[in-house]
Amino acid sequence: MGRLKTVQTEIQTYISHLKSLQFPDGSWRFLFETGPMTDANMIILLKNLDTKPELIPQLAQRLKQRQAPNGAWKQYDDEVGHLSSTVEAYTALLLSGCASREDVMMQKAEEYIVQHGGVEQAHVSTKFMLALNGFYPWPRFFPLPLYLIQLPKSSSFSYYRWSSYVRSHFASLLILGHRKFKLHHPREINIHHLFVTQHFHKLREPRRSNRTRERKKKGYLSRSALKKTEQILLQNIENDGTQYSYASATFFMIYSLLAIGYKTDSPMIKQAVEGLASFGYTARDGSLHIQNSPSTVWDTALIAYTLQEAGVSTEDAGILRAAKYLLSLQHLEKQESERDSRHRTSGGWGFSESNTANPDVDDTQAVIRVLTRLAAQESDYSAAWRKGIQYVFRMQNDDGGWAAFEKNSVSSIIRLFRIPHFAETAADPSCADITGRVLELLGNHLKLRLSHPRIQDGLDWLVKKQKSDGSWYGRWGVSFIYGTWAAVTGMAAAGLQADHPAIRRAVDWLLRIRHEDGGWGESCRSDFIKKYNPAPYSTVVHTAWALDALIAVHDNPTEVIDQGILRLIEWNRQEGRRTTYPAGAGLPGHFYIHYHSYPLVWPLLTLSHYVQKYQKQP
Repeated sequence: MGRLKTVQTEIQTYISHLKSLQFPDGSWRFLFETGPMTDANMIILLKNLDTKPELIPQLAQRLKQRQAPNGAWKQYDDEVGHLSSTVEAYTALLLSGCASREDVMMQKAEEYIVQHGGVEQAHVSTKFMLALNGFYPWPRFFPLPLYLIQLPKSSSFSYYRWSSYVRSHFASLLILGHRKFKLHHPREINIHHLFVTQHFHKLREPRRSNRTRERKKKGYLSRSALKKTEQILLQNIENDGTQYSYASATFFMIYSLLAIGYKTDSPMIKQAVEGLASFGYTARDGSLHIQNSPSTVWDTALIAYTLQEAGVSTEDAGILRAAKYLLSLQHLEKQESERDSRHRTSGGWGFSESNTANPDVDDTQAVIRVLTRLAAQESDYSAAWRKGIQYVFRMQNDDGGWAAFEKNSVSSIIRLFRIPHFAETAADPSCADITGRVLELLGNHLKLRLSHPRIQDGLDWLVKKQKSDGSWYGRWGVSFIYGTWAAVTGMAAAGLQADHPAIRRAVDWLLRIRHEDGGWGESCRSDFIKKYNPAPYSTVVHTAWALDALIAVHDNPTEVIDQGILRLIEWNRQEGRRTTYPAGAGLPGHFYIHYHSYPLVWPLLTLSHYVQKYQKQP
């Protein structure tokens, strides 16, 4: 009973703290923190456009603060260094005027880059940005034929068969690749010293005119395709001026508009820059960070649901404000493509509040959890709740699983494009984390049972996708602990018993990878090598996920669960590397996320489930 009282006291502390952080509009606004890519690209863009110079020193200061002692920039703590991030940060600082090549920090960065293969070994997205600024030759596999944009959705090669994340970037890249667009900087500003081969000499080759290239490729590089691509870009500009509400897509959009003749003071470009600036978040240390996409909907939904799980009533003013805020952001219609004039009901939610065109299953299931209890009481909530459920049902893939953005995403076309890392985002197949979360929603909150066909199909898919060691890979979190937690809690909610072979293997795996300190921690490296790799220490988020999975399948608290709960409470009372380790995944090996909400949300959810299940224990 003493332990239970300790947990209950801790829950009340979490509740009070989270309530104090809610905004008057009902939202919670935590930092969506990533590596240096967005800050570096923002510096480069502002220098190119000669606008908002006051932001450049603030962004440069953040880059300087986050350089590792070995000269590199990292994506996560236990990484030696991240080559692409280091190239991006170095280039931005050089252009910013806030650092020079002679500075000690820049010399260390240069040494790291050269020792690790030079610019030539950087990620393809890094090379794109360098090419746009004349610092790297345009990759040989570009341009892809611009006529891809004109193919109907029924074609296997259609632009519309790719994942929405790729589409949000690729329309711009098709324009830029077609034009081989690049901006010019003073000759003395270059990164030739970061190459390990003579590759940079290609930058000095005479540039053929656009008109000459168009004549040579007139069979498929047509004005109509260019107009079509521009139209797609303009259609997907959000109200804040950004492309699809992604900073990364907006950077490329601005360059593509410049490539087709927009001036730097065009209203489209000025609004896009304002939108990017609105993504800025001033951290507690005073540094400015450009979020790739603010996580306001995701954070608000997770917190409002978790507070309800912790015992906060649906009549609570904070819960009602959050629900009304989320209700206002439901996507009610979505146009499939420019060619398709028909609109279909969406009913889903997106990741950020400026997102109006790109709903996803994960955010939708999170919001549905918030509205479920309210839907039984008020018609406005019940109508939105039903539309959300319809969206989730409609998005189930034919294989039984659920993906993030697409239904039955085609992956076979990826092999036709020999673009490094393209396969990691071009397709959006079913994944264990989202499938598990949806099953948990359907089982625990919609009360669907094993006999329901959607439950059966989802369970069958999960069982087939379990790894031989008993784990599942999670696409949108780090990584095997995340996927296994989602799968186990989903299967348990759907009605599988704890003695089912798939659950037994998963529990055995979680116990095997437990750290000696009583917690769990996983390196982001797992996401890249697609094999579990432990972090050098336990983290509060991974520990919360693992414990929640174990609680879901144990009728009585075990010694491992009780010890883990105490460690979770202890570690989360002091901010440090256990609370700041990235737990979100974006692009394997290149983009990881520290959700500042996670160290509050997931421990509170786990502690709440502990009390719900074991409070009647003697």
